[in-house]
Amino acid sequence: MKIIKENNIAKVIIISITIILFALMIFTIYFSIDRQYVEFEQELNNLKKERIDNQKMFLKREVDSVVHFIDFIDKNKNIDDKTAVQIIKDYINSIRFGKNRLNYIFVYKIINFNGGDRFAKMFINPNRPDLVGKYISSKYKDADGKMFREQFLKDIKKQGESFVMYRYKKPKTDKKILKLSYFKLYKKYNWVIAAGVYLDDIEYSINKKREMLLKSLKKEIVMTVTVYFLFYVIAFLFAIFLGSRIDKFFQNYRDEVSQKTAELENLNKNLEKRVKEEIEKNREQEQFLIQKSKFIALGEMISNIAHQWRQPLNELSSIMMNIKLKYRKGLMTNEYMQKKGEDIDRLLEFMSKTIDDFRNFFIPDKKKKLFSIKQACESVLSIMESSLKDKNIKVLIKIDKDIKIYGYESEFEQVILNILSNAKYALVKNSIVNPTITISLEVDGNDKIKLYIKDNAGGIKTKPIEKIFEPYFTTKDTSSGTGIGLYMSKLIIEKNMKGTLKAYNDENGAVFYIDLYKNKKG
Repeated sequence: MKIIKENNIAKVIIISITIILFALMIFTIYFSIDRQYVEFEQELNNLKKERIDNQKMFLKREVDSVVHFIDFIDKNKNIDDKTAVQIIKDYINSIRFGKNRLNYIFVYKIINFNGGDRFAKMFINPNRPDLVGKYISSKYKDADGKMFREQFLKDIKKQGESFVMYRYKKPKTDKKILKLSYFKLYKKYNWVIAAGVYLDDIEYSINKKREMLLKSLKKEIVMTVTVYFLFYVIAFLFAIFLGSRIDKFFQNYRDEVSQKTAELENLNKNLEKRVKEEIEKNREQEQFLIQKSKFIALGEMISNIAHQWRQPLNELSSIMMNIKLKYRKGLMTNEYMQKKGEDIDRLLEFMSKTIDDFRNFFIPDKKKKLFSIKQACESVLSIMESSLKDKNIKVLIKIDKDIKIYGYESEFEQVILNILSNAKYALVKNSIVNPTITISLEVDGNDKIKLYIKDNAGGIKTKPIEKIFEPYFTTKDTSSGTGIGLYMSKLIIEKNMKGTLKAYNDENGAVFYIDLYKNKKG
């Protein structure tokens, strides 16, 4: 029995389209609302994490400034130990920071690093002077039953510092509020120097943000449902119109076939012209990819510069704080200023070199030239050094001979950057223990050389492996990858430098190797 007949085809089309559109509308609305709720929670979590991370940096900076002060006093040969300790206590007791200046520095003197009821004495505590000089227990629990002193003691024995969250009485209130504290060991005196901030302001702002986002989310849900319903009504009316017109479409079918046949014949006549146009479009697309690749490399390099500058900026901040402190105490000397000036010059020279490396990397090469493979690799690594160290990634360069090749140096460095960036991403993503990247060079005969870049990230899972060199193919998520880095790298090596770029997996991970001709112009 035929369901679709010539006399009911319009009705069948209307009913089918209506059912399909209604089902699509329901599913789309459901998943759209679910996605919005997920994004809503993710945004709140990210906001909370960001603010807590900022507070951690803030606390560490405050404690580090106190440590610098103690170092300064401790190294002053004109002050005996007893006087030095009193100066330090007076200084720490005077410190107030944060909103309404309610935050303070407190110090434990550790008696037993293994913990216990008398593991330490409270040495300094401006908020609880009644505890100063008394023994304290590592088994003390906060309002939530958390033994936070056990936690920070464990971290300090292991790494010398600790961040801990717990509930504690806030000054000028009777409430026990969630608090974030940073603890750092000063070994000479067995002091644990700490600072904390109360997180009630963060919780309040998060709740306000939650209320605002929920209100906005409800409006978006209402708008989404309304838009989809209107779309469904329009689509339904269109289905009715489509059904009424279907007979006419059948009647005009033969005319359309004849028209398409004529267009096809005309297309065949103009095929050569169309081919040329498509070739030109492909060239424009290739130029677009090259430009996009440069901007991606620019973003990668800017990220690396941020890592390179982080340490010298921290050192500069520390130096300036010490200079201000010396000046306020009237202890400034020409020798001290000269030494600190030399330290500042050294840091600025390092930062300036980073900028020079970055500038040289992006100066376009107008002509091919002979350049050193080893120097090109070291130039890229000098900029990536901090970002790699930040992830504990070790890079081994096994290039004994200073081999030179002919080509565009900045483009070749871009290839090395792309491969190293992919290796770094794989090592971090797979949480590799002892992550390592090895760069080695082999000379094959008199003219041919092979550059190998290996990692121990476990290898490339894509099959066939050559697919990774296709444009817009990526195994990364959409926020981390664009799929043109390796495509552009292969284009640079094989088209611009007349070499080859391939990849394979060994027992430890991925291996990229580049075949080039030494000193060959092409």
